[in-house]
Amino acid sequence: MIDTTSVSTVNSDKLITEPIVGANQTEAYLPLLKDKKIAIVGNQTSVIFNENASEKYTHLVDSLLALNVNIIKVFAPEHGFRGKADAGELVADGKDIKTGIPIISLYGKNKKPSKESVENIDLMLFDIQDVGVRFYTYISTLHYVMQTCAENNIPIIILDRPNPNGHYIDGPTLEKDHSSFVGMHPVPLVHGMTIGEYAKMINGEGWLGDNLKSDITVIPVKNYTHQTFYSLPIRPSPNLPNDTAINLYPSLGLFEGTTLNAGRGTEMQFQIFGSPLLPKEKYGFQYTPEPNFGAKYPKHQGENCNGLDLRNTPRLDRIDLKWLIEAYTDFKDKSKFFNTSSFTIHSGTKKLKQQIEQGYSFREIRKTWLNDLENFKNIRKNYLLYP
Repeated sequence: MIDTTSVSTVNSDKLITEPIVGANQTEAYLPLLKDKKIAIVGNQTSVIFNENASEKYTHLVDSLLALNVNIIKVFAPEHGFRGKADAGELVADGKDIKTGIPIISLYGKNKKPSKESVENIDLMLFDIQDVGVRFYTYISTLHYVMQTCAENNIPIIILDRPNPNGHYIDGPTLEKDHSSFVGMHPVPLVHGMTIGEYAKMINGEGWLGDNLKSDITVIPVKNYTHQTFYSLPIRPSPNLPNDTAINLYPSLGLFEGTTLNAGRGTEMQFQIFGSPLLPKEKYGFQYTPEPNFGAKYPKHQGENCNGLDLRNTPRLDRIDLKWLIEAYTDFKDKSKFFNTSSFTIHSGTKKLKQQIEQGYSFREIRKTWLNDLENFKNIRKNYLLYP
C-alpha cells in the first residue's frame, strides 16, 4: 500500500519519499473546483490515500463530496465505475449506489461523451490508474474525453498517477490502418508515459483532429521518476491482480489474440498461460480455467490446459516474445493458433504475426522495431513531466 508519509531505501545512505499521487494534492486543485459543476472520469483506482487512518484510502468522489465539491456526474471507463466488469463487457449507465450520482458509461456504444452529457458541466476531473500499455483502453477513453471537452470548451484537470511500466519503452508501433479503441495512436506497445504526459502528447501531436486542443491542467505526481518502482495498491482492472501480472501484461497480453488462455478464469491472470493443444511434456504446469470475477467465459473453460507458470519471472524491462514464439512453434495445429483480427488489433500491425509464422527469432523481430522506437523517444521528450 502507498502511504504518502512513508519512506523507502534507495541505497544505504539515501532515503526518498514515496510518490504522492495527484489526487492526494488537494491543495493544488480544490481551489480550481470551487463553485463549479464537476464531472469525474474515474473508477475504483480513483482514490485519495489516507495518512494514519484505519482506512488506507477513500474514493475521490466520496472525499470531494465530503469537502462540498459539487459533483454532478461520473463517467466510467471499461470495467465500470467500481471496476467489476469483464474485459469487453458492456457497461451500462446508472447511478452510484453509495452516492446516488448519475454514472455514464464510456464503454460499449458510447465510448465518447456526447455533447448532451457534458452540457451542464463546468470542469472535468480525470483520475484513472493506467498501466502504460497501448492496448489497455484507458488512454483511448482519455482521448475521447479530451476531444469532447475541447469541442465544448470544458477544461480538464488530470490527477496524475505513476506508470508501473514506465521504466521502459518497447514493442511494435501501431500502424494507422490498424487503429481502434484497443489502440488509437502511433505509439509503441509500451510507451513509458503517465496519463498526464500522454494527454500532453495527444494535444501536442494533434491527435484530437480538426485542430482541436484540450484545455488540460496536470497535477503531477511528487517524488516520482520513470524509474521509480510503484506497487499498485488497488488492481486497475479485474484481471490485473498484482505487480507481477502488471509487469507481464505487455508480453502476455498478446496471447489475447491467440487461442491460448493467459490465466483468465484463474487467480493467476497474466502470470500463466496454457492450452489443451500444448504438449504436456514441455508445458508441465496444468490448470483448468473456470468462470470467476472478471472472466465469465474464459478461454478453454473447464478444459485441462498445459502451460507455464511465470509467477517467479524477474521483473521485465522490455517485452519478451519468447513464450509466444515457443508456444506457436510447439502448438499442435498452427492454423488454429492465431485469431488474426484480434492479434493484429493488439499488436497494432500485421507484421508481427507474419514474422512469427515465418520463423523469425525474437532478436530478429525486435530489430524491426528499433527505428520506430527511436523516433518515438525523440517525440516523447517534448511531453515528459518526470525524468
